[in-house]
Amino acid sequence: MPRIWKFGDAISTDDILPGKFAPFMAGEDKFQTFAFHYIRPEFAAEVQPGDILIGGRNWGLGSSREYAPVALKKLHIGGIIAPTFARIHYRNLLNLGIPAFEANLLDDLQDGDEASLDVARGLLTAAGREFQLSPPPAFLTEALKEGSILEYYKKHQKFPGE
Repeated sequence: MPRIWKFGDAISTDDILPGKFAPFMAGEDKFQTFAFHYIRPEFAAEVQPGDILIGGRNWGLGSSREYAPVALKKLHIGGIIAPTFARIHYRNLLNLGIPAFEANLLDDLQDGDEASLDVARGLLTAAGREFQLSPPPAFLTEALKEGSILEYYKKHQKFPGE
């Protein structure tokens, strides 16, 4: 069962994947193993496919380096929920097929809570409760079913919603 990983406010792309461990430095095959290296050193070794990240305000601030969300994609993160996101990072998450929802759940959940996320319905179930999130628009739901906006385009030769 997927679990919750809690983070605070202002998690930068350098917190997600420090520049020192960029793919061209650490290697394309293992850069994701350094995700949250300095703030949650156990993360990359313990995270499981489908786990959900709960963050605070301004998730993904800083540079727009795409390899930070790529590392999360390679670790099969099930989604990220935070009250606000840095815009470019938010777009990178969605482009890569990582569901991102805007909601403040830091006070409602704990690290390790078992959880499930129904992306299409925008429903998080965790800690014996249900949290209704704003479901993604239909075009994005279609893209996420294919894995990402890019995968959707490769399959259909058009962008979702066109």
